[in-house]
This record gives sequence, structure tokens and C-alpha cells, in this order.
Amino acid sequence: MGIAGSSKTTLEDLAKLAGVSVSTVSRALNDQPLISARTKQRIWALARDHDYPFRASMPSSPIGAEGAIAIVTPYTRGRPLPLSHPFFLELLASIGEAARARDCDFTVSHIAAASYEDLIRSTTTSRASGVIFLGQAALHEEFNRLADTSARFVVWGAHLPGQRYRSVGSDNVLGGRRATQHLLRSGRRRILFLGGNDPEALQRRRGHLDALADAGLMADPNLTAQVEFELESAEAATAYALEQKVAFDGIFAASDLMALGAMRALRRAERSVPGEVAVVGYDDMLLARLSTPTLTTVRQDTFEAGRLLVSSILDPGRASGRGVLPTELIVRESCGC
Repeated sequence: MGIAGSSKTTLEDLAKLAGVSVSTVSRALNDQPLISARTKQRIWALARDHDYPFRASMPSSPIGAEGAIAIVTPYTRGRPLPLSHPFFLELLASIGEAARARDCDFTVSHIAAASYEDLIRSTTTSRASGVIFLGQAALHEEFNRLADTSARFVVWGAHLPGQRYRSVGSDNVLGGRRATQHLLRSGRRRILFLGGNDPEALQRRRGHLDALADAGLMADPNLTAQVEFELESAEAATAYALEQKVAFDGIFAASDLMALGAMRALRRAERSVPGEVAVVGYDDMLLARLSTPTLTTVRQDTFEAGRLLVSSILDPGRASGRGVLPTELIVRESCGC
């Protein structure tokens, strides 16, 4: 509803709210460089708050999109996550398909969020309908602060205690438990866990530890390796464990890339998979189906993830605070027992 009781907010309405001329509002909505970034942010925020139809003031889109979503990738190890990361490429594809089904455009922002200020920039310097953040990194409290603003956003990641923002992610604890239970059923008793300190990997490790406890096994600190979500990091950690004569007959890696890196290290050390060491990953990327041996893994439904992430932006009134995806153990050659 317009500010004067009409059914539609007009440029004149926005000009009165912002205390500027109609021409300034028009230039701001069209992102013209003559208007300062601060003025643009203020006018875009007013337009969002009063349901002004952005698309009507923007240049015509060649595909006639009905909305737009901005995607922001996380900062990891002091640098933006590479856009070539296989899992996030698959997740981006799923978001794209979901956006296409809703006649919605999406763009990947140049911003990589590393602070609260980056989150604010991401949500106020764009005319998009909302922002999808791919990963929480160490910004849980910053996202909670952002939830207290008018920003429309959703996070791909874990659900954490005290969370006030909307997130979509898999049941990491249950997925981790299932992975380790499968290794235990195959007769493995010394299982090396590969994972980092990000929220998702920590939850998968908790499921791993729960499965060990259920089986009456003590957790051995020598059987945990700090690893980034990268193939090379997992390969180096596995090679180091082998060099240090750490005894293990199974590996649960917190991602498929980690698992593939571990298998590469095992192959170089002439340790057979799954004969000597059984391996389970997490994600079920395309690469898991193409590896040799094919990788047993915990599947995350990225197609459903894309749908939930997009609908969280386009249908905010229908979205609850937590979107939890079920997990499924996919048994293949690397631990096929």
C-alpha cells in the first residue's frame, strides 16, 4: 500500500519519504553514478520497505525476470571461497534452477563477507529482492545482528544455538552419525575424522563421536585431523597421519573433497580402498560418482536446498527460521559393505 493510502507506492511517495526530488529517486533506483552510495542505500531501503516495484524503474531485462537475488560467498582462510569450488558450483546450479522456475534473476556478488560491515554492504547496496549467503564461516553473531535489521536474507549453513536468522542446511549431526555407523558396521574400529572448525564440520564430528559412543568406543585424539574444505588439505593431513604411523582402518571426511584428497594420499602410500582403509565422505557431489573407487557418502539434497533458499527470499512470510534437509547414506565402492 502507498504511503497516502493508495494501492501502489509511487516515485513521488519515495521522494517525500527520502526528502529528495523525484529525479534523485529515479537516478538512485537506476544506480546512476551521480547519486552517492549512502543516498542510494537509503532510497533502496525505503523502496523495499514500501513494496515499490523496483523492476518498473530498472532497464528492461532481456528475459523479463520478475525479481532478483544476490548470492554472497563466504570468506575462508583469509580469502574468498573460490567460485570453482565443486560443491558450491552444484549448489549455485540448484539455486539457479530454482530461480529460473520462479522467473527470477540471480547474480553472484563481488563481495565476500568477512565482517558485519560486509553483511550490511551486501544487503543494502543492491536492488535485489534479497541475499543468499553461502556459508556462515565465523559470522553467526553478525548474522544475528543482521536479523534485527530490515534486511531480507537467508544463510546456507548449520542451525546453531540462539540463532535468530533463517538458515537452510542438512541435519549434520545425523549425517555424521550415519557415516560412522556405516564404517562401524563394516568392521572398522579406528576411524580417522577429517574436518575443520566451521559449524557444519563440527556438527558432523559430533555425530561421528555419538556413533563411537553408541558402539562403546573411546574417541582417540590422534584420530582427528584439522582439515579445510579442500582436497589438498585433506591429502596432506592423511599423508601426515600415515607418516606418523597412526593406525586407522577407516576415514570419515566432512566433505567429499576431503574424502577424495584422503583417497589420493592412500593411493600414493599404496594403501588399498576399501581393503585396508574404508572411506566415507559427505555431500554426494558429482565427483563422488566419478572417482575410482566411487565414493560412499552422505547425500545433501542440493536441489531441494536451492528451492528452499530461493523461496526464503521470494516468500519470506511462509519461511520458518530453520530449513533442515534430510540426509541419506549413499553406499558405493569406497565402503560398500
